Amino acid sequence: MSQATSGVGSGTGAAAGATTPSDFPDLPEATVARLPEYLRALHQLADTGHDTVSSEALAAAAGVNSAKLRKDLSHLGSYGTRGVGYEISLLIAQIEHVLGLTQRRGVALVGVGNLGHALAGYAGFGSRGFRVVALFDADPRLVGKTINGLVVRHVDLLVEFAPAEGVAIGVIATPASAAQAVADMLVAAGVTSILNFAPCVLAVPDGVDVRKVDLAIELQILSFHEHRKSAAGGAVAVGAGAEALPR
Repeated sequence: MSQATSGVGSGTGAAAGATTPSDFPDLPEATVARLPEYLRALHQLADTGHDTVSSEALAAAAGVNSAKLRKDLSHLGSYGTRGVGYEISLLIAQIEHVLGLTQRRGVALVGVGNLGHALAGYAGFGSRGFRVVALFDADPRLVGKTINGLVVRHVDLLVEFAPAEGVAIGVIATPASAAQAVADMLVAAGVTSILNFAPCVLAVPDGVDVRKVDLAIELQILSFHEHRKSAAGGAVAVGAGAEALPR
């Protein structure tokens, strides 16, 4: 993933609860992947009236161990205060700053079938730093329709309208057969961040970041875990039966 060039720098001591703007921290990819989980947990804590949180409580809410959380947050220069923990509002601001969520990035959604339609109507984008600014599709039955206040344009207009609408991120929710062509259009329009829901691998130039979400793959991984648990349960049952046999 490409890194930005400015952001939150490192703190000045273990008791420092805040960071000062400096060079953008060189965050490990795994840390970047966990920051949204911390942010989600922090917002939930804030919504329930909490002002501070310990590393142990925040780690439990985010589903990680506390040592990993403290290391991740130390990359932001956030160390909390001994006996108090982290100030929730400050930590939210730090993470949102590093993730670039203070800029309300414009999102173009390409493909407004069942999945795309649901994404277009998802209210959670607005509260998390994003705004869907353009919808595109190739189906003449969908072009011209209004979804969540936005008119669906033909995908052939993507290169023309994406820059005008300030699109920073493109979301592909098309069939796999159309995804590469859509990615090419997004790149031609100057979009360098793509979220791909199509079940395929995209070829993009250097400097273009692609994140892939494949629901079938996630289900297959869960199926593996179910299979493993079933096999382990069977082995335990067989072992218990063997112990019950007379010697």
